[in-house]
Amino acid sequence: MFMSAPGQGVKIMDMIRRPRRLRSSQAIRNMVHEYEVELSDLIYPVFVVEGTGVKEEILSMPGIYHYSLDTFRIHLEEIWNSGVRAIIFFGVPEHKDAMGSEAYNPEGIVQRAIRLTKEAYPEMICIADICLCEYTDHGHCGLIHDGKILNDETLEMLSKAALSCAAAGADMVAPSDMMDGRIGHMRRALDDKGFGDVLIMAYSIKYASAYYGPFREAAHSAPSFGDRKTYQMDWRNKKEALVEAELDVEEGADILMVKPGLAYLDILKTISDEFPLPVCTYSVSGEYSMMKAAALNGWIDEKRVVMETMTAMKRAGAKMIITYYALDIARWLKE
Repeated sequence: MFMSAPGQGVKIMDMIRRPRRLRSSQAIRNMVHEYEVELSDLIYPVFVVEGTGVKEEILSMPGIYHYSLDTFRIHLEEIWNSGVRAIIFFGVPEHKDAMGSEAYNPEGIVQRAIRLTKEAYPEMICIADICLCEYTDHGHCGLIHDGKILNDETLEMLSKAALSCAAAGADMVAPSDMMDGRIGHMRRALDDKGFGDVLIMAYSIKYASAYYGPFREAAHSAPSFGDRKTYQMDWRNKKEALVEAELDVEEGADILMVKPGLAYLDILKTISDEFPLPVCTYSVSGEYSMMKAAALNGWIDEKRVVMETMTAMKRAGAKMIITYYALDIARWLKE
């Protein structure tokens, strides 16, 4: 590509391609950019607890709190004013038992939080995470017999939880348990009880990831024995992600999810390319805590790193992103 002559130095051929012209100014870069994180992409996770006057910071997730319903009501106004229009709810009950009965209690903490939200802001999209781990005294996502996680027996409990949240006003239920067949069972239960318009956002691809550590503290959901590797996916595998997604599509899921996000962008890209449904990804607690800790120590430019990370998820195919940074991102988008 280069020609030179004695005494003339280096001469560049006239026909060289110049991609840098498209980067020559911020205005040009804004004009030609391909991907951008938008306010409508964001889903904000909230942890609601029993009691009054509770706004307690989660130590491993600086800036994220447990809220009782009275303090959540105040926080809810902040969420609405930020422009974020979707919340996914996680509940931390006072009472836990082997059956996870608070998950499907019509007066459970999440059910009341959904009703409160819909009364105050009817247009807020309320998503109920559906699982038993926060509600069982053993911390596993399913019922247990002789130390074994029961699959089929758990489906009834999960569908009961989905029905109780739908009755409270949830627009969407998001089963995160990874039991086989739960999407079909839940879809039939919702349809049979007149909740045919309630969407199912399936945690279709959920790996047994070390990135969940801070969430276990936030949701008080660490298993009391063993681990979750018999139902959550092996992070060394890719092909089974296609199997899980295909099953959820066949069983009636409306939205597929890949969790975690950052370490699984290849999986996110594959699922987005292979299936016609919208795909969500969850930028999980460990991702948030790593970025937040580095930012608090002055090691990174928090805004730039977070936005670069979220854009990578959009580029990989995410239509929606569940992120603890949702309110910060909403503020940065307005700046």
